[in-house]
Amino acid sequence: MAPVSTKRPTYYEELRGKGYTRRDFMKFCTMMAAYLGLEASGTAQIAKMLMKTPRVPVIWLHFQECTCCSESFIRSSHPIVADIILDKLSLDYTETLMAASGHQAEEAMHQTMKDHYGEYILCVEGSVPTAEGGVYCCIGGKTAEQILQETAAGAKAIICWGSCASNGCVQAAKPNPTSATPIHKLVKGKPIIKVPGCPPIGEVMAGVLVHIITFGTLPELDRVGRPKAFYSKRVHDSCYRRPFYDAGLFVESFDDENAKKGYCLYKVGCKGPMTYNACGIMRWNSGVSYPIQSGHGCFGCSEENFWDNGPIYRQQASFPGFGIESSADKIGMAAAGATAAGIIGHAIATNIQKKKLIANVIREGKESEKEL
Repeated sequence: MAPVSTKRPTYYEELRGKGYTRRDFMKFCTMMAAYLGLEASGTAQIAKMLMKTPRVPVIWLHFQECTCCSESFIRSSHPIVADIILDKLSLDYTETLMAASGHQAEEAMHQTMKDHYGEYILCVEGSVPTAEGGVYCCIGGKTAEQILQETAAGAKAIICWGSCASNGCVQAAKPNPTSATPIHKLVKGKPIIKVPGCPPIGEVMAGVLVHIITFGTLPELDRVGRPKAFYSKRVHDSCYRRPFYDAGLFVESFDDENAKKGYCLYKVGCKGPMTYNACGIMRWNSGVSYPIQSGHGCFGCSEENFWDNGPIYRQQASFPGFGIESSADKIGMAAAGATAAGIIGHAIATNIQKKKLIANVIREGKESEKEL
């Protein structure tokens, strides 16, 4: 009897076996290259690596969270994202998606840790409670922190999915009864990528993994550990309501006429001016919309401590941008003043031109009379 092959198939082999065509595969590679901000040659580079790279083993842990990150991932608008990442990134262990349970599930995780020590990617969804010895989150008789430390020891890199794992999210909000703690404060000496959001966009999650697979390195990160490809611009900078902000046109309450006209939501608590994320560019629901487009201000969910950064529906006092202490009211007044000044200036200029024109006509008329 022929020996059973233990070699992991490549991503391309898995996709072809699942019925995807080469055209589908190249479309996916092109999409990922665009999301990652790569040059045209990036598509070929991604395709080459996915065609020759065996599936990367993954352990995906769930702690204090609502599973919205997994939901976002599997509900991506591009089916191949879920297939190439969830199926083809070989989720060796995840309580939410794997078929096995109980002792079988635990055995699968420990087998991966043993067979692929230093090679597997550890994905973590949720914060870790440290109060009372960690009793608020236990799996298989172990606390979340024990499981995290054991799995992190042999991980090639750690990815923190969502704001719970990245910054603690609502569980860490005051008074934080379970002492919910983000991953980077518990694990040291390992490469850590934060992909915050409540939840993050599915294609952003896929893009981070594809970058690691393609280049074998972590993507370039910002000062707090987020991939710059997706967290380098403020939501405010790419918001389609930005012109209304610049013009000083704001929604005063969610049921006023300004809200119906789609004016800027800053005065009703939108945190877009101080939130870094790709929501306004990549959007949700097959790229159709995002919270601001649905009429609700940005929560600022990709920023640290966003639950404790003031009331959600109250205007922030000030933020950097138009001078050091500019506010929406001052900007609105300035915009109105500039508009009024422009109108007055235009009227004065027009009158001056008219007077010059009249003077020229009179002068030309007198000169004509002299000639006669």
